[in-house]
Amino acid sequence: QIHLVESGGGSVQAGGSLSLSCEATGSIIAYWCMAWFRQAPGKERERVATISPRGDSATYAESVKSRFTISRNNIGNRVYLQMNSLSPEDTAMYHCAAARAGVDCQSTSYPDWGQGTQVTVSS
Repeated sequence: QIHLVESGGGSVQAGGSLSLSCEATGSIIAYWCMAWFRQAPGKERERVATISPRGDSATYAESVKSRFTISRNNIGNRVYLQMNSLSPEDTAMYHCAAARAGVDCQSTSYPDWGQGTQVTVSS
């Protein structure tokens, strides 16, 4: 079973950047679709970005396109989310998630989640 631990969250002013990292243990992530989700209080969970097992395909929510970049290091068993031009609307708990490969990474459900890392953006 895959176990995910996120890090890199924090507080930043609007316009700033943060880089999130997700370390996977228990399984080799080369066999998994990986994704980042976020959830803010009182808002629905949002799928922020997904990346295919080999890293050759990524998708993004409209709200983060051109500002966020998802990437992965299969040798290091890590997934990353680079977030630029942050705004207060990006404030949320960010979760790394995994789904077994062999499916459409953009549309599949992600049953395995980390506990999350908080991102807070002040105006």
